[in-house]
Amino acid sequence: MSEKKRGAAIAALKRALGKAVLTGDSLPPRAGIDNARLVFHPSAYIRVENEEQVAKVLLLANKHGVPLTLRGAGSATTGSASPSENGWVLDLTALDSIRIDATAGMAHVGAGATTENINIAAEKEGWFYPPDPSSKKHSTIGGNLATNAGGLRGAKYGVTRDYVFALEGFLPTGERVRWGAPLRKFASGFNVRDLWIGSEGALGVITSATLKLLPKPEARQTFLFGFTSDAQALRAAISVMKARLVPAIMEFMDRQTVDCALRRRREKGPETNRLLKKVTGAFKKAPALLLIELDGRAAVVREDRKHLLELFAKFHGVSARDEAEAESLWEIRRTCSQAMFQMGDTKLNEDIVVPISSYLELLRYTLELKKETGLATPTFGHAADGNFHVHLMYNHGDPAQCRAAERGVKLLMEKVVDLGGAITGEHGIGLAKSPFLKLQHNKAEIEAMLAIKRALDPKDILNPGKMFTPFAMWKHPRDYATVMPWDKH
Repeated sequence: MSEKKRGAAIAALKRALGKAVLTGDSLPPRAGIDNARLVFHPSAYIRVENEEQVAKVLLLANKHGVPLTLRGAGSATTGSASPSENGWVLDLTALDSIRIDATAGMAHVGAGATTENINIAAEKEGWFYPPDPSSKKHSTIGGNLATNAGGLRGAKYGVTRDYVFALEGFLPTGERVRWGAPLRKFASGFNVRDLWIGSEGALGVITSATLKLLPKPEARQTFLFGFTSDAQALRAAISVMKARLVPAIMEFMDRQTVDCALRRRREKGPETNRLLKKVTGAFKKAPALLLIELDGRAAVVREDRKHLLELFAKFHGVSARDEAEAESLWEIRRTCSQAMFQMGDTKLNEDIVVPISSYLELLRYTLELKKETGLATPTFGHAADGNFHVHLMYNHGDPAQCRAAERGVKLLMEKVVDLGGAITGEHGIGLAKSPFLKLQHNKAEIEAMLAIKRALDPKDILNPGKMFTPFAMWKHPRDYATVMPWDKH
């Protein structure tokens, strides 16, 4: 687009939306960056306050042929909220309404409502919203819907898609639509609702949703167990599933991850977390860890606790006596992401999924990659559903390490697909996974997806350049200096 056409489009946008439009020096720091830390430069940033403004933005973007990137908090890790084609950024965070129907067990929410605030509102009425991505304090439900976010409780409770009755919003061409209804049964027409969920903002703009709630669990119990090896920890996790125990959460942290997390904690001073020290202090070297939570009816939790402790009798572990102690056990898990930067200044974070039968093979392969590439491969994730976060840590200023990261991530993705797994379980494709889409899907499957995209977004306005266009993430510098709200750990 020429400068003259770009200027005319922005002038029309400002006439239509006034102060909601920011350009030039008034662009906020977050305008061109999400949690993938790639930096782009949009020509306009639009913070809408109502749905009518959303329609106006879409109509103008279509008229002028301007790429439009949708945005919530920006906690996406694959670059799906990055304005890679420049153009305009549409910020939906102000659409943050929350209304709980305590009788029906439903939450009527705006796209900008955070996952945590939805759950807080639900719990006041004796309900809860199960999906819980690690970024839940900051991530918006619109972003969760766009990526079909999972979270720590995925194995027991499922993912975002499992809790959606209806979506409202706009087609890329500006027409208002509603998919589904606030009803427990709805079988009218094609299920476009589920097409929008996980479409990463490429098929429409979600402005509100009706969500399914569950009764708030009566009790919960949190445990932390240490293991001498990654394999021992994963075998223990598999034994939990074989015993027909269904924990709400079962988080695995490999020894590489725990080692850097403990070092980061020591840098801040002597370890003051009594329970954490009791577990990790029992080992000469950093152990692998399992963080497990049981929830449900109090009597069921007591019975499951007894069964779990019998199953893990030979392992070092602690259990929380109250909410404060439970929170203290989570400290080590929350330290992991930032601690990894001791191993390199840049990361490739791959949220792959493998069958239970392939857990040990996956972990063996991450260590093989570590030897072959010379890069750290710290791995943690959701051991109850096979969704592991494998990281390749490297220094971007070192060309040899960049090449090693490129080779490593390609080999990892090939291995995951070979194991019958998925290249993403909850983060989506975005920019980061785009080179590997053809590993997961054949030509006919990809063409079917593109046909849907062309039908709903004929001018390719929404989030172009993502998913289907390969992007070499490892070649691009990142901005880790910009502090995001979730960086405090």
